[in-house]
Amino acid sequence: MSQRAAKPAWQKKIANERIKRLFELAEEEFQRKPENSRRYVRLARKIAMRYNVKISSELKRRYCSKCSAYLKYGVNARVRVAKKMRIAKCLECGNTERIPALK
Repeated sequence: MSQRAAKPAWQKKIANERIKRLFELAEEEFQRKPENSRRYVRLARKIAMRYNVKISSELKRRYCSKCSAYLKYGVNARVRVAKKMRIAKCLECGNTERIPALK
């Protein structure tokens, strides 16, 4: 059984740049066409999987892991803080994510 070689560092760097740019586009497009922002998030996740790159925790909190919707707190997401946890609920699919609160 042969193993595949890891992607070169330059490819991972480009993948990270593209992921960041897609999230910027999702932010810009959210007001006009939310379905486009969802598409950009899906593309970013697909790039991360293809190149085995982690999406930063800062960017991870900006989308719903279930429906890939770009989340804007107060618009399509509700945030509550309880017992040292930040609870984010997607108002599009109802998915709830519990995130440890920052110290």
